[in-house]
Amino acid sequence: MGDHKEQQPVRVGAAVRRRRRALELTLAVVSERSGLSVPFLSQIENDRARPSTGSLEKVADALRTTAVELLAAADPACSVDVVCSDSPEQDFTPRVRSLVRGHHQLHASEFTGDHDAGREFQHRNDELMYVADGAVEIEAEGRAYRLGRGDTLYLTGGVRHRWRATVPDTRVVVVAVAEHIEAVQDRSR
Repeated sequence: MGDHKEQQPVRVGAAVRRRRRALELTLAVVSERSGLSVPFLSQIENDRARPSTGSLEKVADALRTTAVELLAAADPACSVDVVCSDSPEQDFTPRVRSLVRGHHQLHASEFTGDHDAGREFQHRNDELMYVADGAVEIEAEGRAYRLGRGDTLYLTGGVRHRWRATVPDTRVVVVAVAEHIEAVQDRSR
């Protein structure tokens, strides 16, 4: 016990999968290059197997990177991160505050105050808008939506939208699937 802090294992599978997909390689090609079996590589990518240092180096070589780079891009197996507000007093000048730090599958931001209603957004993946305080008007797919405190709006990836605060001191929380995640298929029309 005492001051000993237990090292949490990392989930290297997502980093391996991201790198493999970025290179547009199949598991079979990585298997051929690394000398490791396709089922074992699949287990690594799905975090059902933890590769030894030697196996991770073989995978890294096959992916034209290093084991250190893969570990740096890995997700912690268990993580808790608290992001505290900047100050205890309320400051309602327009601002954006990230609610999540680091390289994760979800991004979350809090928008406080007014917002540039003329700016249009289109994100690759799905997102959820939650009105914590105040009210907003959102234009999406040619329709206008009015949301008040406690309301949410879900947008699938690729939907063009813009929004504006309609009440002073409005706070909106936006949670989105990270851009580096391939969460949706191409929804081209």
